Amino acid sequence: MNRQNWIASVVLVLVVILLGVGLAAWKYESLQGEQAASANQPEPRESITVAIARTIDHRPTTTSIGTVLALRSISLKNELAGTVRDVRLRPGQIVEAGTLLVALDVSVEEADLRAQEAQVALARTILNRRQNLSQELATTQEEVDRARADLDVAQAQIARTKAIIAKKTIRAPFRALVGIADVHPGQYLDEGTLLTTLQGVSDAVHVDFAVPQQVAGSLQVGEAVEVLTAGQAQAMKAKIVAIDARVDPTTRNAMVRARIEGTSPLPSPGASLRVRIPVGAMRKVVAIPVSALRKGPGGDQVFVVTQAQDGQTRVRARQVESGTMSGDEMVILAGLTAGDQVAAVGSFKLRDGILVAITAGPESPSTQASH
Repeated sequence: MNRQNWIASVVLVLVVILLGVGLAAWKYESLQGEQAASANQPEPRESITVAIARTIDHRPTTTSIGTVLALRSISLKNELAGTVRDVRLRPGQIVEAGTLLVALDVSVEEADLRAQEAQVALARTILNRRQNLSQELATTQEEVDRARADLDVAQAQIARTKAIIAKKTIRAPFRALVGIADVHPGQYLDEGTLLTTLQGVSDAVHVDFAVPQQVAGSLQVGEAVEVLTAGQAQAMKAKIVAIDARVDPTTRNAMVRARIEGTSPLPSPGASLRVRIPVGAMRKVVAIPVSALRKGPGGDQVFVVTQAQDGQTRVRARQVESGTMSGDEMVILAGLTAGDQVAAVGSFKLRDGILVAITAGPESPSTQASH
């Protein structure tokens, strides 16, 4: 019985071994067939368009944050205390120079003015009478001079009262946009109460921005800078009109003022925007489309299109040193030379040494040659 069990176990083991060997042989033949099939398949290609690195004139720039200022801007306050009689302040309204904005009660001053005008008339009559008597030698020159002085004093009182009335009648000093106001008829205003703000309305605005002292030293009045507002693709031109002679001891920055004019619409006063300031001299650099530059943890790189030894078109990754953007192009400071062909559209799907198929596009050599 034991002998029979032993023989059965041996037979079972042999059967398992034979099955294992058969399966291994079948798997080996299957792998060999797959490898042979894959060897006969062509190497995959990626479709790209290429661009030719070209030389351009470029001036390095730095960026600063600027603040828009109206050419004229004031906080409107009353010089004299008084009760508000009339209010014509409408926030957001554009008013012309001389427009009445706020009128304080001047009933007392107007009454004084009428009394002073009567006093002037009397003083003028007395002076005329004294002058006539002087011609007849019926009065002295001293009395004539005193009458003339009384007339001058009365006229000066009128001028003073009119000046008070003018100070209590507040008008726009220039064409301006009215800010928020909280003034009402019947309200008593202390001297120096803030009424509203006035932002001058014109065809130009100022932009103030800070730059490092080294940059400020290289700038000149009349030099152009570029200004970009949020959501605006096209930069506006501005000219430097003033450079502060003082450097902030804490930040080591100097303030620069530029002027934007001839542009519509102009940015609103108080708005924040970016300012591109030229730094250094103009020089020759290599430029490529922005889409050709790939950024990664190892640094910036581009894929250069080359002809391999087997005659196939492949790309090779090349490390480059990139600079700033110039329009739709990226400035390359090192790593490329003019005339190098780089992968542009489709570069995101490439890896070093892969086969590529060049398709016609706006950046392909054939298209560039047609221009």
